[in-house]
Amino acid sequence: MKWERIGRQQVYSGRVVDVARDTIRITSGDRVRQTTFDVVRHPGAAAIVPLFEDGTIALINQFRYAIGERIWEIPAGSLGDGESFEVCAERELEEEVGYRAQRWTSLAIFYTTPGFCDEELRVFLAEGLIHGIANHEDDEDIEVVRIPMHQALEWTASGQVRDAKSMLGLWAARDFLQAENRWPPIRGA
Repeated sequence: MKWERIGRQQVYSGRVVDVARDTIRITSGDRVRQTTFDVVRHPGAAAIVPLFEDGTIALINQFRYAIGERIWEIPAGSLGDGESFEVCAERELEEEVGYRAQRWTSLAIFYTTPGFCDEELRVFLAEGLIHGIANHEDDEDIEVVRIPMHQALEWTASGQVRDAKSMLGLWAARDFLQAENRWPPIRGA
């Protein structure tokens, strides 16, 4: 199959996302057809599993307008203009949690909803945490809590954590720490 974009209409341009309606010509052997796709364009995002030396992690609880409720998440945010995933992760960790990390490990790279959105999200493990300065945005109502990592994983199993990037990030962090023979992540354990 050959996919060729033959037209694009900008449907919406917003603060975080743009929406385009693409007209596509699909050629498969002798068959040619035309269709349209509505595509949400997103700059990409970074998410962080902040792991403290005592085996706790920082989770945030915040209100998410789109779903109308507060949910538990790992810290995350969208890339700024020209910003790399790594720089975004560093910025978001300090802005949302009030810490900086001395060691970073890339855990996962994935597309959040490739059926209609081009958002790429990268998850990082942040270690060697030192105090920074939290600076929440005006539209953020964030509560930061530290809980044992095993408890956060239990929350994913029980449905208390329902955010996909957070679930994937926590599982990836656990798998990485197990592969490094650092599970459970408690100093001296």
